[in-house]
Amino acid sequence: MFELVVLDSALRMATPLILASLGGLFSERSGVVNIALEGILLTGAFASILATYFTGDPWVGVAAGIFAGMLVSLIHAAVTVIFKADQIVSGVAINLLAAGATQFLTWITWGSSSNSPTVGGMARWSLPETWGPVARGINVVIGHYPPLVYVALAAVAAAHVVLWHTPFGLRLRATGEHPSAVDALGVSVRKMRFAGILLSGALAGLGGAFLALNTHQFVKNMSAGRGYIALAAMIFGKWNPVGAALACLLFGYAEAVQMGLQGQQVPSQFVQMIPYVLTMVALVGVIGRARPPAALGKPY
Repeated sequence: MFELVVLDSALRMATPLILASLGGLFSERSGVVNIALEGILLTGAFASILATYFTGDPWVGVAAGIFAGMLVSLIHAAVTVIFKADQIVSGVAINLLAAGATQFLTWITWGSSSNSPTVGGMARWSLPETWGPVARGINVVIGHYPPLVYVALAAVAAAHVVLWHTPFGLRLRATGEHPSAVDALGVSVRKMRFAGILLSGALAGLGGAFLALNTHQFVKNMSAGRGYIALAAMIFGKWNPVGAALACLLFGYAEAVQMGLQGQQVPSQFVQMIPYVLTMVALVGVIGRARPPAALGKPY
């Protein structure tokens, strides 16, 4: 199934995965496992719809999604970095909290525990038509997708530059590999890990905002395992932004195929499990070949 409509849908489906995967990358490069991506996606989705509903401006919703993601990640950072709690347990607890809290707040706000009212989506970016045929040609390209799709693609390039071509990126990667050496050089391991986790929350919250605004409403548990798939994509991409993004496109394609097969003469249960089966196959394929940061999951 390589029709243009499927490929078009695949990029849209991959966008929240790309943003969440990049978020997980920053956190894990600092040495902190972030299973909480699932809960951050869900919280960012709820906050974006809540803000858009009351302000009428989806860009305010985007900002709210980012802020909510950072707020949740701050909890994860405090629990794991300051109090040195188990990182997996903290992430799972946050996921459970996010699922219950968003459902409860949806009921408090709109009187329904399952979904919110619909809100307006994001306007497509475009250049003034009066600028001539070149502007109209550019509009055909940039006007085809919601703005956050392009933001996600730009974030891949930005993450690559930050991680491999800036002093901050070098320190962050070193913190995930040899925190004692970083500490000996006078760089705060705690601050670097907080920075990585907060960046993780901002990117995953942005992914949640896209997920909700692209469907124009919040639906309970709408992250539907995307946070875990994003983690799998990050591992499949060997903790590299470009590799993770390509893996997300693969998973996005699987989800688009799943959507395309709905209504066909295929059992619905089989159709729904396609992205998750692909996730497991991908992880099995990289076990033993993908080396995580040496200090990943180890409190300091």
